[in-house]
Amino acid sequence: MPRVQLPAVTPKREAWNKGRIIGQKRPMLPKQVWAIGARLELAGYLRDLPLFDVAIDSKLRGCDLVKLPVSDLVKDDRFRERVSAIQSKTKRPVQFELTENTRESVLAWVKSLEMLACRFMFPSRFHDRPHIPTRQ
Repeated sequence: MPRVQLPAVTPKREAWNKGRIIGQKRPMLPKQVWAIGARLELAGYLRDLPLFDVAIDSKLRGCDLVKLPVSDLVKDDRFRERVSAIQSKTKRPVQFELTENTRESVLAWVKSLEMLACRFMFPSRFHDRPHIPTRQ
């Protein structure tokens, strides 16, 4: 069977990733992480700042972070010395401590009106869901 040679087709536009670095990205520098926290603080995001700070301090996955109960972090306006959370993927406990900046942001968030009688640290805006989803 003879092989048919088709004419070469040239693309009309360049590929979207031509000349770009693809693959795994470098981790953020501490200076960049600090800048994100500073912008959240300056903007006055009462919920997003403690979410970011607790994520940095605990190194938990997003699914475990949004399911943190308030009672695991704060009890009667006092912070627990060591917080322990069980990972949903590995079923192993993870212990962590909160830094002073995280404690201040968490305490401001817990005392806000939005957190009145909430079980989870980061409650959902919708009443049928107990906490924010991981995609939010």
